[in-house]
Amino acid sequence: MAAAVERAYAAIRDGILGGKYPGGAHLKAEDLADAVGVSRTPVREALRRLHAEGLVDFVANRGAYVLSWERSDAEEVFSLRMVLESFGAEQAAIRRSPEQLVRLRELAERMSAAAREREEHHLELIAELNTEFHQLLHDASGVKRLGPLLKTIIQIPLTMQTFSRYDDEDLQRSAAHHCEIVAAIERRDSEWAGAVMRSHIAAARHVILGSDAQIVASASDAA
Repeated sequence: MAAAVERAYAAIRDGILGGKYPGGAHLKAEDLADAVGVSRTPVREALRRLHAEGLVDFVANRGAYVLSWERSDAEEVFSLRMVLESFGAEQAAIRRSPEQLVRLRELAERMSAAAREREEHHLELIAELNTEFHQLLHDASGVKRLGPLLKTIIQIPLTMQTFSRYDDEDLQRSAAHHCEIVAAIERRDSEWAGAVMRSHIAAARHVILGSDAQIVASASDAA
């Protein structure tokens, strides 16, 4: 049973974050069970978990629907990220290990090179490196609840094909922020690290929400 629930949960969650099930889509248990290859019971349990994560809403007498997000929701998420990730950077500056520092520097340097050289598929590479950078920063903070909490916040269906919205100047600025965060962490300066992270998330918010672009279902991680 547990394995079936995990299978249903992963399939439905990936479908939501990948855009297969867009905001407002009706998630019918029988259809999902057929698609995943499990019974309805684990699908219903998976939907309850996704509801707890803020991805699914239940409507009385109608069933489960993919939660739709408005611009105000996206603004709220960026505000939460600014508080939580700056706190994480502050703690990482105090608690990071030498090995974590080395890897953070390597990731920052690779992002800078990718933003500068702009070779084929550089946006995909930057997105991958960026995800690892932020996840490692959460680990380095030593705050056990930070990573899971931010994962839920970041991977909601917000927008955005994030880095496709960055122009060259935006990419260079983002890369410079990563390098400065590493410099602050290397010097164990928590105030500096937190300040740069706040600026980093604020800049991403302006890139993503600075226009009237429609908010669509996506799993991209801004910043």
